[in-house]
Amino acid sequence: MSDTIEAPFRPYDQACFDKLNQRFEFLFEPRLINDICRYGTIRKYKDDTVIIDIGEFMEYMPLVISGSVKVITEDKEGRELLLYYLELGDTCAVTLNCCARRSKSSIRAIAETESEIVMIPIGKLDEWMVKYSTWRNFVMDSYRSRIDEMLESIDNLAFNNMEERIYKYLRDKVLVTKEPIVNVSHAQIANDLNSSRVVVSRLVKKLEIDGKVKQHRNKIEVVEFQ
Repeated sequence: MSDTIEAPFRPYDQACFDKLNQRFEFLFEPRLINDICRYGTIRKYKDDTVIIDIGEFMEYMPLVISGSVKVITEDKEGRELLLYYLELGDTCAVTLNCCARRSKSSIRAIAETESEIVMIPIGKLDEWMVKYSTWRNFVMDSYRSRIDEMLESIDNLAFNNMEERIYKYLRDKVLVTKEPIVNVSHAQIANDLNSSRVVVSRLVKKLEIDGKVKQHRNKIEVVEFQ
C-alpha cells in the first residue's frame, strides 16, 4: 500500500493569508491560518465601539488582529467592572466558554482603540481542537491567561486601595496603547473601576502631586513611561 500524499498547500485567499500569516505565524501553522481565512470574517471597529454585548448569544469567537479591546462585566445594578484587555493574538476566555455552552454573553467587549478582529464561527472551535494542535494549545493558553488576569483584577479590587487601583488602571492602559499619555476622563475611570468621579478626581490629583502622573484635558500622562 502506498503512503498517502497530502495535497499541496494553496492559500484560499492569498491577500488574507499573507495578512494573517504576518500576524499569527508565531501561533498557528499555515493550514490553520488558511482555514481562518476561509471561514472567518474580518471586521474593523472604531474606538469605543461595542463588539460584543452582555446578553447576546455568541455565534463567533473574536481573534484580535490589531488594536486593543477592553472586556468588562456588570453587576445586577448595572455597575461595570473592568476585567482585562485583549491585544494582538488574544481572544476572550469568557467568550470561549459562552461559545462552548451556546449561552448568552456575560461580558461586554469594547474597542479601546481602532481595532481589527477576525470573527471565527463557533462551529469551528471543536473541529479545530481535534484537527490542529496549535489551535488546541492556543485555546488552553487563552483560558489560563484570561483567568489569571481576572484573578488579578479580583485581587486588585479586594486588596488594593482606590489610589493603587487607579494607578494600575492607568499603567495598564499605557501598556495596551503603547503611549505614555492615555485619552481618558475621570468619569470614564470611575465607570470602569466602579467608583465616583469625585473620588477619582481627588486621587488623580494626589497622584499628580506625588509626581506619578501629569493631567491634561481628558488625558493623563503616566510619568514613569516618559
